[in-house]
Order: sequence, then structure tokens, then C-alpha cells
Amino acid sequence: MAEVDPRDVRIAQLEAMVAERDARIAELMAKVEALTARVAELEARLRQDSSNSSRPPSSDGPGTRRQPKRPTGRRPGGQPGHKKHERALLPPEQVQHAVEVVPRECRGCKRQLRGQDSAPRRHQVVEVPPLSAIVTEYRCHALQCPECGVVTRGEVPAHARSVFGDRLAALASLLVGKYRLSKRLVKDALSDMLGVELSVGSVSNLEGEMSEALAPAAAEALDYVRASEAANADETGFAQGREGGRAGRAWLWVVASALVVVFHIATSRGGKVARQLLGADFAGFLTTDRWSAYEWVDAGLRQLCWAHLTRDFQGFIDRGGRGGRIGRELMRERNRFFKWYHRVRDGTLAREHFEERMREVEHRVGQLLREAARRAEKKTAGMAREILQWEKCLWTFVDVPGLEPTNNFGERCIRHAVMYRKTSFGTQSEEGSRFVERIFTATTTLKLQGRDVLAFLTDTLAAHRRGLRGPSLLPALPVSQLALAA
Repeated sequence: MAEVDPRDVRIAQLEAMVAERDARIAELMAKVEALTARVAELEARLRQDSSNSSRPPSSDGPGTRRQPKRPTGRRPGGQPGHKKHERALLPPEQVQHAVEVVPRECRGCKRQLRGQDSAPRRHQVVEVPPLSAIVTEYRCHALQCPECGVVTRGEVPAHARSVFGDRLAALASLLVGKYRLSKRLVKDALSDMLGVELSVGSVSNLEGEMSEALAPAAAEALDYVRASEAANADETGFAQGREGGRAGRAWLWVVASALVVVFHIATSRGGKVARQLLGADFAGFLTTDRWSAYEWVDAGLRQLCWAHLTRDFQGFIDRGGRGGRIGRELMRERNRFFKWYHRVRDGTLAREHFEERMREVEHRVGQLLREAARRAEKKTAGMAREILQWEKCLWTFVDVPGLEPTNNFGERCIRHAVMYRKTSFGTQSEEGSRFVERIFTATTTLKLQGRDVLAFLTDTLAAHRRGLRGPSLLPALPVSQLALAA
């Protein structure tokens, strides 16, 4: 057998050690790269706020920077020559008491004065009379028939079998649905203001009755929204019921046309719910964010929200690098066309000129997004590719007069519900969710139409208790005629 050279053994050992070292170095380098990427991701999260992400402004911490407003050089408050805003006087037929203040003597020579001014200066003081509930007592007499001896007792009318009248029950639901009071606070408010004593359970029962009464009007409102020419849609997290001691996850959806808004609570945020709300054959223009639940909507009928895109572009800028430069150019294009859009809305720029100018902007934004998708850093490039998937939906508003480039209207409609969620922590049951849906549908819609909410709820409950058809949430006039009337 040939003798092994010790030097060859040593060389083999050294080579194995080097290979092991190289493998270890590669392993450690991979970990360093992964940890570096993780640190960068966490730092990016720390820099996120409402200006560069989908986080709401309420989540911003103290000292969060804001986009500074350009100084106007004007002092705060009303400007010289501005139109004065004063409380409008009620017409004479709505005045319950009039006090004639007639001077008796001249303030100069003290001579006695006679007569009255034909056009006196009017000053009105508004007061609320002492509040108290009106109690109606039904005395059900029992009478015995002289012929057969059967005793017959008079029955309370069906509409009066609840111990709480129509307007009082409507007021309890209004305090929850519009003024966001808890059931316990509603109980206290009715006791403090009206001297009416009722339990928390009674408030809940009245909500259930109001929910049933509103069901036909809410269903009619949904049909109206599905048939509308344009709508805004949005959704936000909600809580329904309890699962293992924790609130169950749900979502509050809103679909808003110009004068009718519909709310819906579901345990899913998926496209199936969006189809159910809008109807699979929805043919109007729909303004949304980029959430995947609306992907089934024809791209030619969909407008993506430029407020969300603005935050995305700000995210490009804040992450820096090549993507930051592209983000700044995208933001310049965004600012440019919004100035034109506001001029079109104000009537100082012709629509045809706006559409002509926008072709250059559309082309440039497309160029910048494609550059970001190819050359920007990983997260910015991924966001750019995602936006490019819906490039056609960025510009629908250019070709459709009256369609806005943002979903601000939808978000304004859902904001009240978001504040309710934060104080109520959601609902405990399906029945509770139905009440929230319907009362929000009614109060939000009636506000847009300028109608009396308490009167509507009172009439709705009164009709329900009497087995009659309740009032409708649909506008009495077409949108075009309502705009002219306003």
C-alpha cells in the first residue's frame, strides 16, 4: 500500500475547513440580509402614518408631521369684506309670542311719542318649553252581558300595546343611531330630559321594533342604489357577537349614491358581499379603493380613489432611493391635474380643455409607474405593479362628467359609523347588526336629502304598529331636479 503524504492530508483538512468556513459565512450573510430587510421593513412601518399609508389619522402618534399648508398672508378669521353670516329670522307665522317694544319718549327732548313703526327691527329669542312626557291611559272596562252573563273587557288598540309611544320610541332609536349614545346613556337621557323611566332592556327592545319597521324602507333603498348611475363603496372593520370571550370579526360596508346610502354588516370582506350589495348586474360607475372585493366590476366602470394613490406616492417618497425620486414626479403630476379638476368643478376651465390636458398627464403617470416597477426598490416596485394592474381605472373620471377622482364621499358617509364602532365596540348579535345597518341607512340618507329624521322614524314606527306602509327613503325628485331646487 502506498504511503499517504502527511502534507496531502493537511491540505485536505485545510480545504475542508475553508469549505466549512465559506458555508458558514454564506449562512451568516443570508441571515444578515434577511435581518437587514426585516429592519428596513420595521423602520418603514415606524415611518407610516395617515399621509403615506391606509392608516387612519386617529392612529397617528403625537408629533406626527403634517403636510404644511401654504401661507396665504391673511389673518385668521373672517376676512375684510366677507359676507356676514347671521342666524336667519324665522317667518312671522312661526313665531309663537311677539312683544312690541315701543319707546314712550324721545331720547333727545323727552317729548312723549305716539304710534308704531311700520317696519320695526326684529329680534328673536329661541327657547325650549319645559319638557315632559304625555301619558295616555287606556282604561279597559269589563261589562257583563245581561242576556248570557259573559263578561267582555275592552282591549287596548294594537298600535298602543307598547308602553312607549311612537315618537318616544323613535327618539330612543335616534339617540343611538344618530347621536351614538349607548343604551344606558339613552336610558339616562330620557329620564333627565323627559322624566321617562325605562330599562336598558327596553331600549334594546325598542331598537328591535324600529329595525323591523325600517326593513322595507332599507330594502327599497338598496334597490335604488343598485340601479344608480354612480356610487361610492367602502368598508371598515366591525365587531359582531362573541367568540371565546372575544368580539367576533365582522365588516361594515357602505354603498352610497348621491342621495341614498345603504349600510350592511357582514362577517366577510370578500367579493361575494360586494356582489350581493351592488347586484351582480350593477351597471353604474363605481368609485372605490384598490380592495380586491371589487375586481369583478368592469374596469371601464370603475374609478380608483386618488386620495389613496396620493398616500401611496407619498410612501414612495418617504422610502427614498430611486422610488423616492419617481414618487416626487408622480406627486407633481397629481398636484397639476387636481388644480385643473378643481377649476373645471368651479367653472373656470372648460371640460374639453381639461380632457385635452389630461392626455399628457395620463401618459406621464403611466411612464413613471412603469419605471418604478422596473427600477425602484422592492416594496415601491411591487406597489407600482399593483397600481398598473388597474391603470385604466385611474382615469375614468376624465371621461365621465360629474364623477369625482376620489372616494371621499363614501368615506364621509362611513365616518359616522366608524365613530359609533369605537364607542360601542360593535354589536352582540345578528339582530343588533340589522338595527345598526338600518338606522344608519335611514339617518345618513335623510341627512343628505335634508329631511326631518325624527319625523321619519316616528311615522315609520307608527305605520308599522298599525300594519300600514311606512314612508320611503327615496328622494321625491330625481337628483337633477333636487340639485336645481337646492
